[in-house]
Amino acid sequence: MRKIVFMLAVSLDGFFETLDGSIDWHRVDDELHRHMNADLAAMGAFLEGRRTYELMEEFWPNADQDSSIPASMAEFAEIWRGTPKVVYSRTLESVGPNATIVRDVVVDEVLALKASASGDLVVGGPDLASTFRRLGLVDEYRVYVQPVLLGRGRPWLQPEDDKTDLDLVETRVFGNGVVLLRYRVGG
Repeated sequence: MRKIVFMLAVSLDGFFETLDGSIDWHRVDDELHRHMNADLAAMGAFLEGRRTYELMEEFWPNADQDSSIPASMAEFAEIWRGTPKVVYSRTLESVGPNATIVRDVVVDEVLALKASASGDLVVGGPDLASTFRRLGLVDEYRVYVQPVLLGRGRPWLQPEDDKTDLDLVETRVFGNGVVLLRYRVGG
């Protein structure tokens, strides 16, 4: 059965971006990029909120036209263009090729997409992921813990009233100090 996966890089103190929205502290070297490319190339669709979609769409559609970028980044540009995207937004009027706007997260619609997808679905963006989590739609968390303490920033998950039990299914340490913690929703 297909899974809905939330993937995100976070600081050791639990933030996904600084207070001013910066993610320049992420340590994404060639090893980590190749690993993420392998995972993301197998996905059936990217499920994204407006902000995440706009940030990604700003750079990745043409990134591989820059001959100075590493091969792993050029490879991701191809993955980005080729993978269907579902953009959850109440304000966007249009999206690029291979993307569809959906106004609200409707559980039955997400489950139908999950059942018909060619691969797992990846949720991008902590706000959308918090909605998916609240609705019981996240099957797996892949947290890439960055070796940095930001002190302040935007937390990667919003507080919830309900506890979610998780089963650790994988850990991996990358040469740059990033640690992958992969959890399946258990219970």
